Formats: sequence, structure tokens, C-alpha cells
Amino acid sequence: MKKIGIITSGGDCGGLNAVVKGTAQMAHKRGMSCFVIPNGYAGLYNLIEFDRLVELKPERIDAVQANPAGSEAGHSRVKIKNISDPNKYERIKQGMAKFKIDGLVISGGDDTGSVIVDLSGQGIKCVHAPKTMDLDLQTYSVGADSTINRIAQFGQDLKTTGRTHNRIIVLEVFGRYAGHTAFRGGIGADADAILIPEIPIDFELLYAHTKKRFWRRIEQSDVRAGTYLIIVAEGIRDISGQELFDDSAGLDAFGHKKLAGAGKYVCQELNRRFKEDAGTKKIMKKIKMFVPKLYEIPEIRSVCPGHLVRSGNSSAYDVNFGKEAGAAAVLLLEQGINGVTIVGVNGKKIRYLNTVDAIKQRRVDLNRVVLHENMGICFGRKCFAPDFEFEQLNLPIIRYL
Repeated sequence: MKKIGIITSGGDCGGLNAVVKGTAQMAHKRGMSCFVIPNGYAGLYNLIEFDRLVELKPERIDAVQANPAGSEAGHSRVKIKNISDPNKYERIKQGMAKFKIDGLVISGGDDTGSVIVDLSGQGIKCVHAPKTMDLDLQTYSVGADSTINRIAQFGQDLKTTGRTHNRIIVLEVFGRYAGHTAFRGGIGADADAILIPEIPIDFELLYAHTKKRFWRRIEQSDVRAGTYLIIVAEGIRDISGQELFDDSAGLDAFGHKKLAGAGKYVCQELNRRFKEDAGTKKIMKKIKMFVPKLYEIPEIRSVCPGHLVRSGNSSAYDVNFGKEAGAAAVLLLEQGINGVTIVGVNGKKIRYLNTVDAIKQRRVDLNRVVLHENMGICFGRKCFAPDFEFEQLNLPIIRYL
């Protein structure tokens, strides 16, 4: 293993530059050369057309800042199997041979991982550094902690405008069919309600929770000010099982439905219930907010930060994990181990899984939801009080990284 190519693929997020830097630093220290293959799998497919690649020598490594989100190597959403060229795998091998690249370090999520499984089956040596802000792989994935922190910050910030205008704020975030970032970001934002795909939403229960807490805050405020924050994951569904999204958004490059519009749907459901509730007019008058035909129900606003949760800076955790994952991937390639996904580094132990197993979707464990439900957060279902179990452990127990 003399020359390694680094590829980042799929959606951008925090920690990816740390993967690039960790890969290059370890490769250099092990006497290998590391080259950027730009623009994800599109770059890999077109590698044969390149005249030169950027080598990450020490002076170029210095120019890669580990903290900023996004990737110095660039991205694309391309599924190799879907390329119509019947000679696509041979073309990729010829491109790698042209630059004498022996193996690939590839960072991406489940779609990226599925291509890694595909490439490995064709004899192309590659190791997967897991990356997805959705946190839905079987391993931790670089980008998740950064995204969760940004969701929490946006949610907390939006309370200022919510309280100023006595608005109910619905913040819609990414996640597809796994609600990890909405769940953890919502807890971090001190949200009142968190709606995730794993729990079908009973809108009657959500409305009851919303109006009780929202009106209480305004009535108890000496300046009649209050707000209520709902974090909504794309991919949610109601108790009938219907997915709640705008079906006009179309499909992405991997054939997945674009799950936009969940926040607006929640707004519509709550707006309708406030209008139909005879008590709304009474309490609006009681708190001196009611204006006929102009201000008869509270405002409910949907906010979708979109790619803002992917951008900006990376969390320190993601920089740590990204550098370790990139470095560990190099060590695995050096040992002739490929077609696998980095799980983590524990001292001198490099832990990994077969990529085909690592990319199986992991959804939110609803046992983790119960504790927060019992502290008053609404998840769109009836809260129940379980019999909590208590277990004493012996040290050492937990490592942060």
C-alpha cells in the first residue's frame, strides 16, 4: 500500500475535513502518499480523465483546516451501480492504475457505504470512514454531533422571536426515517415537543399539550409573553401510518423521496385545531390578544434551517472522531483489511465492522425517549410511566471517545 486516494461522498457536514486531514497525516507518517479524488464518486468514475491529482504533502495538509464543516475533497451524489456505462468498474480501475492508487479511504453514509460494498465486490480496496449527520448507521458517524449542536442552538435562538410575538415555533430538521438528530437536538434546545419518525403522531395529544403549556406561560407572564417550541424530523407519520411530506419534492440521485414539508403539515394541523377550539377565542380575549378577523388565534410558524445544520464549524467531538477514523482507515488498508467500516479507536485497538453490516439503518431506541417523556416533553403519543430499573456498575465504565 503505497498510494491512497481520499474520497468524501453524499451530504456535507461537520468533521469531514478532519477525516481528510487524519487520513493524510497517518498516510504521510507511514511512508505513503495520499491524493484527493475530488467530487465524490463522480470524481472516481472520471479519474481516468484527470491530468493530475492534488497530493496531500505536509505543506498541503497544513492548509486543510480540520474544524470547518464541508469537505476539501468535495462531494457528489452518484451511485456507481446506476451509471449506464457497462465498463464503469473497469474504467474506475484504469483510473486508479493511471495514478498508481492502491486503495481508497471513503467517508460517507449508508448510500456511500452501499457503493463501498459494490466496489469491494469488484476487487477495489476501500475502507469506510462513517459519515452521516442522520446518525442512523450501526456506528457513530462523523457529522452527527456537529449537527445536533446546531439544531439545539437554532431551536434555542428561535425562542427569542417566538416569545416576542407569542408564536408557536415548528423547527423542521433532516433525518429521513431516523429521528436521532431531532431527538437529541430537541433535548439540547429544551424543546416542548419532539416529533420523530419512530413514533406515529396523535395530533389531538400534541394539540392538548401545546395549548396547555403555551397558554399557561402567557397567563403567568407579567408581560403576557410566551412561546412553545416543536422540533420536527422529516419522515414523520400520523397514527394512521400516513407519511407527512410534500410529495412534489421528487426523488434524489439514489432514488429516495425528498421528505420536505413536515413542519408545514404540523402547522396546518395545529392551526386547524386552534380555529375549531371554542376556548381559543375566550383565552385570547382574557389575555388581551384578541383582535376580530386579524388576530383570533396564536401564530404558528414553520422554520426549516435546511443546510445550515450541515454548515459552519464542526464540534470538537467530530474533529476527534474524524481524525481518528481517517487515520484508522489508513492502518487497516496497510494491513490488507478492506470492505469494512471504522467503528472507533480504543487506545491501540482499531475497531471495525463489515460495511454491509455497518450501513443497516439504526433508528431511535424508544426506551431512551421514555425518560424525557416523563419529564414533560411531548412526543405525540400518550406518556406512560415505566418501572425504571436500577443497576450499580463498577469503574471504569465510560470513555468519552
